[in-house]
Amino acid sequence: MIRIGRVQPVGISGRELAVRCGWSESKSSRIENAKTPPSDADIKTWCRACAADDQAPDLIAANRQSADAHVQWRRLQRSGLRRLQESTGDLYQQTKMFRVYVSDVIPGFLQTPGYAAALLSSIADFRGTPDDVSDAVAARMRRDAVAARMRRNAVLSNGARRFSFVLEESVLLYRLCTVETMAAQLGHLLGVMDLQNVAVGIVPFSAQRTVWPMPTFTIFDDTRVHADTLDAAATLTQPSQVELYARAFEHLSQGAARGAAARSLIASALASLD
Repeated sequence: MIRIGRVQPVGISGRELAVRCGWSESKSSRIENAKTPPSDADIKTWCRACAADDQAPDLIAANRQSADAHVQWRRLQRSGLRRLQESTGDLYQQTKMFRVYVSDVIPGFLQTPGYAAALLSSIADFRGTPDDVSDAVAARMRRDAVAARMRRNAVLSNGARRFSFVLEESVLLYRLCTVETMAAQLGHLLGVMDLQNVAVGIVPFSAQRTVWPMPTFTIFDDTRVHADTLDAAATLTQPSQVELYARAFEHLSQGAARGAAARSLIASALASLD
């Protein structure tokens, strides 16, 4: 739950604020001290009373996400990786535009079963979670099969859903699986680039950067960001947060190789496997 007392301008007493909002003084105090969660309407009223209407959207989003914005991976994965993979299914089906930046591994959307199995096995081993990797891979493939259906539908319906990926070149070279599995994964990536509603950019090591490499994140439409760290998954919904990540994605995209240049980078990564 957020504290919105910081929006209160200097010189307005709690009693005056309550009068402006049409509340009891005790309600203002409970909200200000985070003892009572404010509703969306409460936040709008508070901001209006303080001549800070422009802050209402961010505060409303922050209030909604405060309970689960920073969820520890250990808690998410306690019951195994399969349920974690299944938990995002509805969100993936509802989203029409995906923007994905990765600096560590091939994006889940684009993973082959072999690559996904190797990655999820290493995660399960590192975190000591229940060994349900085969079920988790199946769940991921089902989830991403939904994405595949969306890709086909997007082509047929003039781009109802689109996917934009920006990968660091290092992602093509990290050895997280066997040579054979990685070769199949890179070959699959080349095939995905033929889809009309999928854009793949690769930031080469030699690119002149305007922003630094950063942790992986996914933007769902213009409403939600998933940003991952080693210990937690952050869900960000404040408009200012989403706009910040969208701006970062745009800057990262500007330095990405595309088309034949991107294919050449993948081909070089394939050749380095020999």
